[in-house]
Amino acid sequence: MSILVTNKNETSQSELTEQQKLALQRYIDRIPIREGHLSQLYVKTPFEVDEPERVNARKAMLDNRDNLSLERLIGNNDLFPLHYLEKGLRVAKSICRIVIKDGNGRNEGFGTGFMVAPNLLLTNNHVLPDKDYALSSRAQFNYEVDENFNPRTVQEFQLSPNQLYITNKDLDYTLVAIQGMSAEGVDIQEFGFLPLIKQTGKALLGEYVSIIQHPKGDFKAVVLRENQITDILDNFIHYSADTEPGSSGSTVFNDQWQVIALHHSSVPDPNHDGQFIANEGVRVSSILADIDTQKSVLTNAQRELLSKVGGEGASADSSPSSVQSNDDDESVVAESFALERFEQMSGYDPKFLGNSFAVPLPDLRDDLMQDAAPLIRGGGHILNYTHFSIVMSKSRRLAFYTVVNIDGKQLKGNIGRSDKWRFDPRIDQQFQIGNELYKNNPLDRGHLVRRRDPIWGTDAIAVVANEDTFHFTNCSPQHEQLNQGKNLWLGLEDHILNHVQNMNMKATVFTGPVFRDKDKAYRGIKLPEEFWKVVVVVMEDGKLDAVAFLLSQKELISNLEAAAIAPFRTFQVKISSIEALTGLSFGTLRMNDPLEAIEMTTDSLPIERVEDIRL
Repeated sequence: MSILVTNKNETSQSELTEQQKLALQRYIDRIPIREGHLSQLYVKTPFEVDEPERVNARKAMLDNRDNLSLERLIGNNDLFPLHYLEKGLRVAKSICRIVIKDGNGRNEGFGTGFMVAPNLLLTNNHVLPDKDYALSSRAQFNYEVDENFNPRTVQEFQLSPNQLYITNKDLDYTLVAIQGMSAEGVDIQEFGFLPLIKQTGKALLGEYVSIIQHPKGDFKAVVLRENQITDILDNFIHYSADTEPGSSGSTVFNDQWQVIALHHSSVPDPNHDGQFIANEGVRVSSILADIDTQKSVLTNAQRELLSKVGGEGASADSSPSSVQSNDDDESVVAESFALERFEQMSGYDPKFLGNSFAVPLPDLRDDLMQDAAPLIRGGGHILNYTHFSIVMSKSRRLAFYTVVNIDGKQLKGNIGRSDKWRFDPRIDQQFQIGNELYKNNPLDRGHLVRRRDPIWGTDAIAVVANEDTFHFTNCSPQHEQLNQGKNLWLGLEDHILNHVQNMNMKATVFTGPVFRDKDKAYRGIKLPEEFWKVVVVVMEDGKLDAVAFLLSQKELISNLEAAAIAPFRTFQVKISSIEALTGLSFGTLRMNDPLEAIEMTTDSLPIERVEDIRL
């Protein structure tokens, strides 16, 4: 058993011994079978030793872009792409130390747990055996040291067993709800979650696994591929691994960083006290099957909490190596909101900057108006969300433009990512691009209205605004280097938002792609080569100021199958140039553009740093 006990009572101690006895008995019962497996593995590969059905399932889960995955699995090659370590760091974010406390708040020991849904934590039954222990105990994320051996800032969360608590002593698991905010005000969504996959075949006999744990309740650590699976039972797997007390509830991963088991017990050596001959984990497929049997007695709210556990987002086809906290899970499409949700949304406010500084929506050229996607229930073509609005192109299935109001005084910094992308039910789905464009390539679902920009006002409004930004209407295919580049598009957006927030200013920001007939098609979608942005603020002198920017990703998307190394830069351009490129008309707004008032020898000014912006 691998819970670290500091002050457990006798009953709990006997339960720990009981788990170890059961694990040992299973181990002894399987000696002839296991020895047969091991003797075969000396001369054969896991593909030749394990059951054909499991072998076929395992092969289907391998990423065909990794041409060494089969070689590693059969033990002929130990080379990994460097991003293997990056993915390991990402999945580790969702793993926490559990501080076990009694009803009086006294520490009784430590365990490990991990997030398996946006608000659900999985650990062992012997770590959190009942609701009372769950109520008193705490989950600590970031309990680890950085590369300089300095402790990171720990975020401690309370558990919410009254919201959901499911446990099974025989399978030694507990699934419990966790509160949304830490004591320091950090959202639990910042730590993502690890998808659980129902399908069997995530690992084979003889395959090597990795375990991320809190050994002895200490800083987070990993046992990396030194642990061979020696036996696979109906509900458990046996493996050789280095685990310490405190690692109960740890995650057992395969080479793709898929969770294959919940570590729960060491197998004691019957001939030598205090020594162990193997470790045992509970199979994820068995845990999910048991959870399904308990759903009938749950409330609708509890079943909703469980909807992400082993559900659509946890298929074998999803991105298994990614924590589901960013846009990494390319297969998840959340259910569309009801139409009634949008009825009271007024969207972008043209008079947001003041009655004397009204900034109307841009006009579309006549041919573009014919291409604007209409609302299904009538009433025009403007999609209004919380603090922003969007107009969609039918032919390109992307936004002509987006526009958002930003209030620097009321911005919220404690709203976590939603990461639930969904279609907007107000326009026909055929005019929207889903996840099919973004799988297995370097294209990001780039937010046009940046996620943080409309998140202001009351907490309730900010949560809705956050969800609104994750509609497919608000994303456009952007190369990952452009979308994530701190010195480029993202850096510009950071500068705008930070300036507005630091100065307690208001701002209006228009964003969109440049559509050209010659844009190259990829998977049936023409990819925009350029994106533009127009920022409007009222300066300290009481004058309206508007600036425009343009960024090209032409070289980046020229060959999406090759590594992108081409340079790309941000330019400040005239608003009239944006109008000419897009077919939009901003009316008199161009008169407030400082570049319109000066003679220029070029059409654009390169932006190397924020000081280069002309105001």
